[in-house]
Formats: sequence, C-alpha cells, structure tokens
Amino acid sequence: MILVDIYDMMSWWTFLIALQVILVSTYFLWTKKTKKYKDPLMTEERIEWNPIPLVPYEVECEEPPLMGKIDENVLNVGATSFLCLEKEEIILENAINCLHKYGVGSCGPRGFYGTIDVHLELEERLAKFLEVEETCVYSYGFSTIASAIPAYSKKGDIIFADEAVWFAIQKGIEASRSTVRYFKHNDASDLERMLSEAAQKKELNPKRRAFLVVEAIYFNTGEMCPLKQVVELARRFKLRIILDESLTIGVLGKHGRGITEHLKIPRDEIDLIVGSLEHSFATIGGFCAGTHFIVEHQRLSGLGYCFSASLPPMLTQAAITALDILEEKPDILKELDENSKKLNKALAELKHFTFRGNELSPVKHIYLKNADITDNSMKQSYLRKIANYCMEKGVAFAVAAYLRDAEIKCPEPSIRLASSRKLNDTNISMICNLLDEAYESVTSNLKLQSS
Repeated sequence: MILVDIYDMMSWWTFLIALQVILVSTYFLWTKKTKKYKDPLMTEERIEWNPIPLVPYEVECEEPPLMGKIDENVLNVGATSFLCLEKEEIILENAINCLHKYGVGSCGPRGFYGTIDVHLELEERLAKFLEVEETCVYSYGFSTIASAIPAYSKKGDIIFADEAVWFAIQKGIEASRSTVRYFKHNDASDLERMLSEAAQKKELNPKRRAFLVVEAIYFNTGEMCPLKQVVELARRFKLRIILDESLTIGVLGKHGRGITEHLKIPRDEIDLIVGSLEHSFATIGGFCAGTHFIVEHQRLSGLGYCFSASLPPMLTQAAITALDILEEKPDILKELDENSKKLNKALAELKHFTFRGNELSPVKHIYLKNADITDNSMKQSYLRKIANYCMEKGVAFAVAAYLRDAEIKCPEPSIRLASSRKLNDTNISMICNLLDEAYESVTSNLKLQSS
C-alpha cells in the first residue's frame, strides 16, 4: 500500500531522472579501472630532472671585492672602527675570559634560552649611558633597524623616509608593508610639503599611525640630518620618529651619546633610537632605546630579536668593556672629531675627486670628478682599479657596494672612507696624495690599453 502511494506521488519525469542517474553511476563504476601507483624511485628507469635555478637570472660582477685579512702594515681607512678599540688589550682579555666562562655562542634566541647575565648588564648599561628608560640588544646591526620598523609600522600605516636611507632601513620599510613616501635627501622643505599634502588628502589622521624615519648621519652620503627641523615637523603633524644613530653613537656629543646630545635635543623627543655596536664599540650587534613601553614591545614583535640567536656572550662583554673605556676616556671623542675635520679639509683639495660628508662625520664618500665617465658600471670599475692601486701602496679603501636593482634611489658609485681617532697629519696627507696618484696611474694605463 505504501509503495503504491509513493508511486502515485512520483511523476514520470522524476522517475526518468532517477533512472538516468542509476544507469550512469553503474556504467562509471563498471568501466573504472584500478591503477596501481608506481614509485619512480623504486624502478630502474632513469629519471629526467631539471632543477630550477635559485636565481632566475645571471648575476654580473665586474670584479669581486677584496676579501680576507688585511696586513697590519696597511693603513685601513675602509673599516668603520672609528675609536679603534678592537685591539685594546683589556677588551680582548675580558672577551677571552667570558669565552672560557660561557662558551662561544648563546645557543638560542633571547626569549628562549639565549639570555645570559651579560646581555642584561649591557642593556642596563646602555640605558644608563643613553639616558633612556630601557634598551634591547640585537645580535646583528643590519637586522636591528630592519626588525624595529615592521615591529611598529604595519599594513595600513604610512611612513615618511629620507630617500638616502641605507639598505637595512629600506628592507625594514618593505617588511612593514606600510605606505611609504620618500622625501628629498636632507630637505626639510620637501618633507613639509609632502606632510602638508598628506594632511590635505587626509592620509594623516588619528586613525592611521604615521612614522618618520631618518638617520643621524647617513651611511650612503656621510651628511648629518637636520634633526631640529625634523622634530618640529614631526610634532606639528603628529608623527612618530624612528632615528638611526648607528654612525653617531660613540661619535657625536660630549659623552658620545649621539646627535641628540650634540644638538641638545631632549631624548624624549625621539620615539625610538636605533643604533649599531659595530662601529665604535669593537663588537657586533645593535640596540633599540626608548621608553619601557616602546622597547618592551619589540621583545615579542621584533623578528630579529625573537627568532635570531642572541649576541655571543664574549662579544657582549666586549661591548661592555668598550663602554667602560668610552665613559672613562671621553677625550677620545675629541681626537676623532679633530681628525674628521682635518680629513674634510684635505679631501677638499683633491684634484680629480669630489667628496661628500659633514665635517664631523667619520664617513666620507669620494666621487670621480671626470665628467666623461657617466656610466655607473664604468665608474665602479674605475674606482676598484684605484682602490687596488692604493692597496698595493699600503692604504686600504672600501669601494661602496650597492644592489642597484633593489635599492631605492641607488647612490652614485663612490669610495667610502672612514676617519678614526688614530689618524695623524702624515696619514691624511698620504691618503689624499695617493688618491690623486692612483687616478693618474689608472687613467694613463687605460689610455695605453685603448691606443
């Protein structure tokens, strides 16, 4: 009786569709053939495999840079050890004692099992030295600023940065995925124009975080930031300042506290100070300094802090000892300042080169004056030949290296020259005379080859 009722309720087309589904399903299941999987590695047949290259294009390198140890008799003005503390006996002795106590590495990131008492001591000492609430130490100078920027600035935020910032800052901005606006190098008027336009377009508003990223002394140019004007604009337009003091900590100021001490700008006007220990502290690594609230955020958000092994204990101890020397002998800063000024005056007398760099900056960039050489690759090759000639004569220079396809506003090829407190008048005179001599020698050899 139930079957009859169901049959009456079904229409003829419903029955036809159901029948088609049954027939198709039966046919599919009947004709399907089971295929056994054969592992190609289990057969004796040869496998054709063409690996994809890691780099999809050929990297052209005219001449590899000089690598390896430089002889002690060579005057090295390429290394950025401004205070020449790396050979101080007390630093070597304390570092070796720390090596015997803790071993070579820390074997882990700071947040896991990589924090040792010397790390805490260095952070406390740096905070006291810089007159800030707190600091955190990174194991690599490059990763410090590259991690600090994306720790605070995120997608949807906006960053205003100088177009001459060095590559680590550019990578940090890229990692943040924030909107970025680059203003002309050291041009406060251009920055003000861009901020005014952004305010009119409502790109600057209370719901969107805005940051201003500058260097105290720019690694790519050696020029000093007009920080007072930058701070005034940041406060007027309500921007947070991230200041890279890598080339000014242990260089500028009465006590070596950087550009803020040199220009007498209150430390609390800068939201985050970032610095490197690789130039004036005879070690490696970097640090971030500021209020407890700002610095503590990096301990969970700074990628280089969270996921990289911490600074080796012996190198941490080297930084502490270097800080002791700097606090005990602040006169070494005056020696560095005087040599930087003397070097500036001497470089201005070069016949075949122009140079760039503030008189107090320990980093100077030397450029070819020859207007006939316009191609960057030719300039780079020319400068390398000049550096090689000088190396043979007993002076080591560093030709600045850039990733031309990756960097924003890639600088012109140059020789980067670093001042130090142990330079004397004889050294400075020899450097300048040798540069002109090297240019004339390289030029004459190239003319002979072309003729």
